[in-house]
Amino acid sequence: MALEQPLPAVRGQLRIRSLLARQCLAEFLSVFVLMLLTQGAVAQAVTSGETKGNFFTMFLAGSLAVTVAIYVGGNVSGAHLNPAFSLAMCLLGRLPWTKLPIYSFMQLLSSFCASGATYILYYDALQNYTGGNLTVTGPKETASIFATYPAPYLSLNNGFLDQVLGTGILIVGLLAILDRQNKGVPAGLEPVVVGLLVLVIGLSMGANCGAPINPARDLGPRLFTYVAGWGPEVFRWEMAPGTVLYSAKVSVPESPAFFS
Repeated sequence: MALEQPLPAVRGQLRIRSLLARQCLAEFLSVFVLMLLTQGAVAQAVTSGETKGNFFTMFLAGSLAVTVAIYVGGNVSGAHLNPAFSLAMCLLGRLPWTKLPIYSFMQLLSSFCASGATYILYYDALQNYTGGNLTVTGPKETASIFATYPAPYLSLNNGFLDQVLGTGILIVGLLAILDRQNKGVPAGLEPVVVGLLVLVIGLSMGANCGAPINPARDLGPRLFTYVAGWGPEVFRWEMAPGTVLYSAKVSVPESPAFFS
């Protein structure tokens, strides 16, 4: 009993009283969970030569990760997970504009840190699979474990349209799910329905770019791979012959391909 009595006092001292600080931590943790589970599924499939996963398990894990992430921080920050959604909330007057750069920064920072966690978790597997040669192109490329890359046939215009449509469907679907005047989702099951929304977008719009539909989900990991050994090639559009892009699940043909 003597040990139990101080616990309420300790909890009171450790409590973060700033709402903004709690929201930042919730957003960071939510995105971290999302990215670690999503990238882990891709890393498992890639480094095992797809004996322990395939394109469907990657999309499924990513969708379930969204559900878990929303449960993690939904009641604190809203679990936006995505700067595009935070922007939509600002446009609708549901989030102060002053919080947009803060939310976006925390999402970007968390995705960067989660990429580091995935790298450490699968370090031995990556070294075994690549022989220590971390590349963005070629049959043993591993950069697409972390960030998404366009298919070799994709033009810049088509890629832009792909992301506008994919992100647009995501935002429209989210607003419909959250609209209390619409057909209601049973209380507490909203994250599950959001996960299903992400899954259907991935399965129907994932071939071109891997359906990132989230600036932080792509830029944070891309920055990490840049500093972790993959180098500046992570920002290039040129793909070498034989490259297998797991983000879009297509192979580059033997003739060199360039994105217009």
